[in-house]
Amino acid sequence: MINKNYRLVVFKDINNNKFFITKSTIITKETIEIKNKIYPLYKMEISKYSHPFYIGHLKNKKKTGRIEKFKNKYKKYYKL
Repeated sequence: MINKNYRLVVFKDINNNKFFITKSTIITKETIEIKNKIYPLYKMEISKYSHPFYIGHLKNKKKTGRIEKFKNKYKKYYKL
């Protein structure tokens, strides 16, 4: 049996006002009208439209390893 609250819901990214419509059972108090249809609205802070990984702003910096950090931190005390 399918949950009776399973319906189309609009998920809106509040950072850039982009949205997508998908089926969900989430409970919402707000609604939005899109193309003369009223949908339940769920506002999100992060979505695929604003997350740095998906929009290409995530920088994958190569960091030094634990051993290199240790050696650099204590090189003045010991000759490694």
